[in-house]
Amino acid sequence: MKALLGDSFAEYAASCSQEPCFGLRVNTLKTDPEAFFKRAAQAGWDLEKVAWIANGFYYGEPVRPGRHPWYSAGLYYLQEPSAMTPAAVLDVRPGDRALDLCAAPGGKSTELAAGLQGEGVLFANDISASRAKALLKNLELSGASNICVLSETPKRLAERFPEFFDRILVDAPCSGEGMFRRDPGMIRSYAERGPEYYMPLQREIVSEAVRMLAPGGRLLYSTCTFDEGENEGCLRFVLDAFPQMRLVEIEKREGFSPGVGMPECARLFPHKIRGEGHFLALLEKNPGAGMEEETQRKGVKRVRSGEQRALDGAAGAAEAVHFLEQWDAGRFDPGRVCLERERLYYLPRELCTGPAADRSGLRYLRTGLLLGELKKGRFEPSQALAMALRPGDGPGRLMLSSGDERVIRYLKGETLSLSSGEAAGGPGEAAQGGKQAGSWRLVCVDGFPLGWGRVHNGMLKNKYYPGWRWQ
Repeated sequence: MKALLGDSFAEYAASCSQEPCFGLRVNTLKTDPEAFFKRAAQAGWDLEKVAWIANGFYYGEPVRPGRHPWYSAGLYYLQEPSAMTPAAVLDVRPGDRALDLCAAPGGKSTELAAGLQGEGVLFANDISASRAKALLKNLELSGASNICVLSETPKRLAERFPEFFDRILVDAPCSGEGMFRRDPGMIRSYAERGPEYYMPLQREIVSEAVRMLAPGGRLLYSTCTFDEGENEGCLRFVLDAFPQMRLVEIEKREGFSPGVGMPECARLFPHKIRGEGHFLALLEKNPGAGMEEETQRKGVKRVRSGEQRALDGAAGAAEAVHFLEQWDAGRFDPGRVCLERERLYYLPRELCTGPAADRSGLRYLRTGLLLGELKKGRFEPSQALAMALRPGDGPGRLMLSSGDERVIRYLKGETLSLSSGEAAGGPGEAAQGGKQAGSWRLVCVDGFPLGWGRVHNGMLKNKYYPGWRWQ
């Protein structure tokens, strides 16, 4: 570090003994940053803007955003401020085919999904199956619907999706020097596995990512370490191995430093910004470049697995379609709803044709939005569907304020008492033949969906997903 920083090493060393910063990133699938800032201020939260992230805020004591109902409504993601940067720099747009190759636990994936705004598709992958489960939870909590979550090796993905993605994020596993202040455990990990362990792995991962990048597409490579071999060294390898790739200049916000010998890159140091250490490089593939292998497999038609079938004739299918139309009229295209093992999914358009339609042979945890299940011929909506529904008032919504004690009780899985007005009326009743006892309610906090409940004798039977319940 002394060789890297020179005269500023003393400032860096002093910063290592300072308290780390804590941040939250507003989920723009649910609300906009200014509206959330005003809402938080009214609740007594003292937030401060992260200078280089449009939807990022610092928070401190006594604010505990992870224990507020807004967190369970998916309004924000708790994320270290520097870690917000890669997804912001990649700048995913609606309609893109995006891939987060090393995605767990999902902080960057949720921001990429927000950038899509429901158009295009996000593939979020992590080679660890257990970490991929946490990734899936965070994406569902955010309300993202046009997603695929996988647990695969980069090599297997590259074989299936050559030159398929417009935007790829590789937040590579690394030695973690930039996180020593925030997580002292990283120091022990560094002693066991240093840069020499990670450099070959990083080069392998980013090489497969390049193979999946479409001509004209962009790839963001990032680490949370300072080591030159893991950062600029990896890029030199990529640029030598793939001449169709070039570096793109990253805007240097206040406190950002250029890469070593690569001024297009950005280095973030804790003594120059309010955040931890990070490295970022943005690469672009020549628009006219084509890899040797077949690129888009445009002739591939939609493929259904043996367990997947159309809705026509399935018991409860009509009820399911009616339910979706009642709760979010005009949003759902029945032609993109499929049934697999009695579960209903809403597929992104990109999963209906082309290479993504063939889902055999890959380990998918989720394809599209899980709408719900058919149980004994009746449709039961999922937690993921509740999170994906748009905020606001409407029939069948139980509108609670964050100060209502029933909100916490609901999040703990308890049955709620309802007033006569709250128990009456809801779009679910039409599909149930007008029987109030069978009607569904969407429980909302300050207008934002939390999950489902079902009315019975003036009480709300709790349908909040058991794995998400507060302890």
